Amino acid sequence: MDVKDKKIVVIGIARSGVGAANLLCKLGATVTVTDKKGPDEVKDYLKKLDTNIKLKLGNHPPELFENADLIVVSPGVPLNIPPLKAASEKGIKVISELELAYEIILSQQSKAGSKKAEFLAITGTNGKSTTTMLLHEMIKNGGFNAIVGGNIGNALTEEISNLQFQISKFDYIVAEVSSFQLDAIDKFRPKVSTILNITPDHLDRYHCMSEYIDSKCRIFLNQTNEDFLVLNADDISIDEIMQRIKSQEARGNTIPEIFYFSRKKKVKGAYLKDGLIYFNLPEFNFSSTFNLQPSTFKIKGVHNIENAMAASLMALLSGCSFEAVVNTLNTFGGLEHRLEFVREVDGVRFINDSKGTNVGAVVKSLESFSEPVILIAGGRDKDSDFTALKPLIKEKVKALILIGEAKDKIQKAVGDAAKKVYIENDLKSAVLKGKQAADIGDVVLLSPACASFDMFRDFEDRGRQFKKAVMEI
Repeated sequence: MDVKDKKIVVIGIARSGVGAANLLCKLGATVTVTDKKGPDEVKDYLKKLDTNIKLKLGNHPPELFENADLIVVSPGVPLNIPPLKAASEKGIKVISELELAYEIILSQQSKAGSKKAEFLAITGTNGKSTTTMLLHEMIKNGGFNAIVGGNIGNALTEEISNLQFQISKFDYIVAEVSSFQLDAIDKFRPKVSTILNITPDHLDRYHCMSEYIDSKCRIFLNQTNEDFLVLNADDISIDEIMQRIKSQEARGNTIPEIFYFSRKKKVKGAYLKDGLIYFNLPEFNFSSTFNLQPSTFKIKGVHNIENAMAASLMALLSGCSFEAVVNTLNTFGGLEHRLEFVREVDGVRFINDSKGTNVGAVVKSLESFSEPVILIAGGRDKDSDFTALKPLIKEKVKALILIGEAKDKIQKAVGDAAKKVYIENDLKSAVLKGKQAADIGDVVLLSPACASFDMFRDFEDRGRQFKKAVMEI
């Protein structure tokens, strides 16, 4: 990819947009950033842009797109907006920031004649960030040089800039990738990839679940029989994923070697049996167990057993030793806002799971508790089917506290399954109500099943405000 003197439009000025625009500017492109938001709404990002970058804010001028040599789209921008559709119809290439990073890395390595830093890519509806950071720690503990980025931490384009293009110093790039990023890839090809799970999410952007699954499955679009794919054998979407793999094979494409992880049955890969994780990887001379039970992992919850198996498989397939994998699982403490213990007050534990932004995530969170739960939920709806929560609410939830735009929809969907339902105006009052409703030994859990943007800047802001309210009790 040679971008020098090319006219390139970056649409969307958030974290990915800033990283992409600054990198392209460094490489000599003529860069224009456009965003439908006005200057006041994006002022924090404007401060981070190179002063040579042109700006078109408040709208998307059609002529800007029509005259571009390349368009880089940020994850938050749908590909079906009119100016992008018109540009695509004219044959102008539209790629994601992830694809840009990938192609720039390949280009720089080719010019330098250096070794290839391989991508290890993680996608899925839930568990991406935890698995990404867990894998990154395993890779580092295994003696490899690795960077981490993508849909977590720094944008990959920003990482490339920060490293002054010295990617050849690294063995692996561990990348969390979202469906939105995968929608606009072209050549992106990870050495090892995983789809952790696919449950209903972002149906306010995708027309149906099939379209969402198509998007996730693009992670293995360019993989060949020299690469590896790790899948969840227990996931509700596994049959549809396998159909897409067979379809790819039917088109004459080679497919990656597939490994599985499962909590329920023996598979080629990693599986849970009698409290131990076993590995079935005979062609790699791996046939062993961890000498510890998942209950001793620092990260808790049934979903983290799956995350641990996925990360372990990816690490082993990348050349890590069992020792590196085991040592990491013994020390990795998890991420903020993912079933994060906040405080115990009068025998009541408060847990911050603000990253539980969809129904599937809340299911996994509730499954992790044997204690009675006071659940705080609600926020901005993503066209979710909240009725899927009814069985677990009936079984585990002592009281349901609802906030945000979706509170009425959630109450209508699951209210008859809850023993008690409270409606609160804000998160602070919800925390106080949770404390009132709880008895010694109970858990007050923030796991919203919704996006945060109705009341908060993002899920991190929501989680921090939850923790602040808990600390003020």
